[in-house]
Amino acid sequence: MARHIGPTIKLSRKVGQDLGHKTNALKVARRLTIPPGQHGRRMRRKLSDYGQQLMEKQKVRFTYGIQEKYLRKMYQQAMKTPLATGQELLKLLERRLDNVVFRLGLAPTRAAARQLVNHGHVLVNSKKVDIPSYQIGIGDQIAISAKAAKIPYIAEYLADKGYQPPKWLKRQATLGQVVALPEREDITEGIEEQLVVEYYSR
Repeated sequence: MARHIGPTIKLSRKVGQDLGHKTNALKVARRLTIPPGQHGRRMRRKLSDYGQQLMEKQKVRFTYGIQEKYLRKMYQQAMKTPLATGQELLKLLERRLDNVVFRLGLAPTRAAARQLVNHGHVLVNSKKVDIPSYQIGIGDQIAISAKAAKIPYIAEYLADKGYQPPKWLKRQATLGQVVALPEREDITEGIEEQLVVEYYSR
């Protein structure tokens, strides 16, 4: 799958919100109020309804590091449930393996978690899984390999004892477990999923 390989802070500046692409939140915050581009300060205009819907959809894409084709596929899957489509969409994205590795605190960013998965450093129920979009379920155990735990920036991040994973996950050392499925209140990113639903319902 294609992925974004350009400057990631530009994406945060574009939507005016820290998307978690960098570990230094203070550095990102200093630049969030300045839109990207040569005329960024002067060209900020009020968005139309469609513009707001598009921006929110892009925010979801940039946050989870996914492409348009995959997001539309997840939206269609969420539509098949009798529950609120927007919330079900976010829950499906939360259950991606790369996101779960990030939520467990086994990697500092989703991009780093995705790289660990792609390189075969992540085990699900003691079996190697190298598909970032793999959907986890209740009871699944997620761990990173001993080799990955020795990578300097991963080892440094794991040494931080202050991180607490969300309540639907639990972790001990480099082993995590899914104890429940994520709920809407567990997703702390400022996403207005109803605007995403309106975008795809046009």
